[in-house]
Amino acid sequence: MSELEALQREWEEKILKPTLAKAPERKKRFETHSGIEVKRLYTPLDTQEMDYARDLGFPGSYPFTRGVYPTMYRGRLWTMRQYAGYATAEETNARFKYLLEQGQTGLSVAFDLPTQTGYDADHPMALGEVGRVGVSISSLEDMERLFDGIPLDKVSTSMTINATAPVILAMYIAVAKKQGVDPKLLDGTVQNDILKEYVARGTYIFPPDPSMRLTVDIMEYCSRELPRWNSISISGYHIREAGATAVQELAFTLANGIAYVEAAIKRGLDVDSFAPRISFFFGAHNNLFEEVAKFRAARRLWARIMRERFGAKNPASWMLRFHTQTAGCTLTAQQPLNNIIRVTIQALAAVLGGTQSLHTNSYDEALALPSEEAVRIALRTQQIIAHESGVTDTVDPLAGSYYVESLTREIEEKAEDYIKRIDAMGGAIRAIESGYIQREIMESAYRYQKEIEARERIVVGVNEYVIEEEKRALKLLKVDPAVRDRQIARLQEVRRRRDNVKVGELLAKLEEAARGSDNLMPVILECVEAYATLGEICDVLRKVFGEYRAPVLL
Repeated sequence: MSELEALQREWEEKILKPTLAKAPERKKRFETHSGIEVKRLYTPLDTQEMDYARDLGFPGSYPFTRGVYPTMYRGRLWTMRQYAGYATAEETNARFKYLLEQGQTGLSVAFDLPTQTGYDADHPMALGEVGRVGVSISSLEDMERLFDGIPLDKVSTSMTINATAPVILAMYIAVAKKQGVDPKLLDGTVQNDILKEYVARGTYIFPPDPSMRLTVDIMEYCSRELPRWNSISISGYHIREAGATAVQELAFTLANGIAYVEAAIKRGLDVDSFAPRISFFFGAHNNLFEEVAKFRAARRLWARIMRERFGAKNPASWMLRFHTQTAGCTLTAQQPLNNIIRVTIQALAAVLGGTQSLHTNSYDEALALPSEEAVRIALRTQQIIAHESGVTDTVDPLAGSYYVESLTREIEEKAEDYIKRIDAMGGAIRAIESGYIQREIMESAYRYQKEIEARERIVVGVNEYVIEEEKRALKLLKVDPAVRDRQIARLQEVRRRRDNVKVGELLAKLEEAARGSDNLMPVILECVEAYATLGEICDVLRKVFGEYRAPVLL
């Protein structure tokens, strides 16, 4: 190393210095989106403290830096899971079938805001939002229509749902049973990550403590009844979309993960009974190397947390398996076709970082819900990376890069510093209640926006390379306002046909259970199978738990 140091000093004096005298570099300081300084040059001097066995290891073995499976994409490609859902169950069902025909290998359901926040389609709070940003689900009948003709023992389904996750998961189980599918065969994920709702997304209903109870109810129930189901997908994606840096996304996501593991252990669950079915969800942004390093650091850090902090014995409990979505907040309404390039870079980062499943955004999503053409291009982006780029031919192809390894270590260390600060506050829930995490995200978002406005950060087509754009006739998807009327009519028919005496008895049973401490999933499943609606079930829980009101942060 001393010889290398001497060679580098010689290079700097004889070659670099004269070059800089003739042509200065573009900026005084180069840095990642997280503010990590990027050096001009990386050499073995930057990785000399790295121990291969301790810090990298081999794919499929602790600490999983190089991937959670020994052969990675040489054995099986990631699941191509395009997020979809709008209007009615029938329309979304048609989009699902279209995507499966185009080569998608898993489903990912987007629900509208009333469904996410526990209101039926006919509730006054649902006015103007039914079917707008996702599919409208008010009863088991809607879920039956959503998966009509789609055998649930043959597909993997991810559902982005949190506050109402117990109800939606119960509906999915009920549909499987009606199809004759044993719930033990169901494969997929329910997001069920309520903590990030309080800091980044806002679709919460109940205060943190009862919300955590419901989250752990699902984890406990799935560990017994749905052994192949991922009972929680701990999400950094929404934290990042709210303005967090890559380091903050990683730190706050893992801090939330620690809180869920602690809550499940406090419930009396053995860590190895549920930890193998924990999954994660991250965003992929434009700084390719920082994103790759983030994913690698996430695996290493989580493996150490699970083995050393929680004493997990099963190697599957140490694995950080994750879904990735390309970054919605980076898409621009200006020159929207540029978004195809952004999405490609982000998808490539996810694959180079070892993702287990991937959603690629559509180029028109800054303008509307994606059209079929845009969805197809987004899916083809994944397929071209998978089959034509060559990056899937070897495991962890950027391993050993002086820059990537140095950046992986630095991101890990900075994320660990955040986690220690959150631990000192009493954990993620206390950090959320104090507003610490929210303020950190807001400050990062504000700083990022200021950099764009000052043109310190270039966004192509927005603050540089701007053109006078013609109004192009993009084929944008529009949701028919009559969707709400159709949903209300269907909902009224469900209420007319069902056994309302039985529904009333089951809702009373749910209220009694909610006032106690038993797991609520079995009784919620009973309510759903009797065609109690999502809103009726959530109203019972609102009565018992109350509703959360976010503090004002200054």
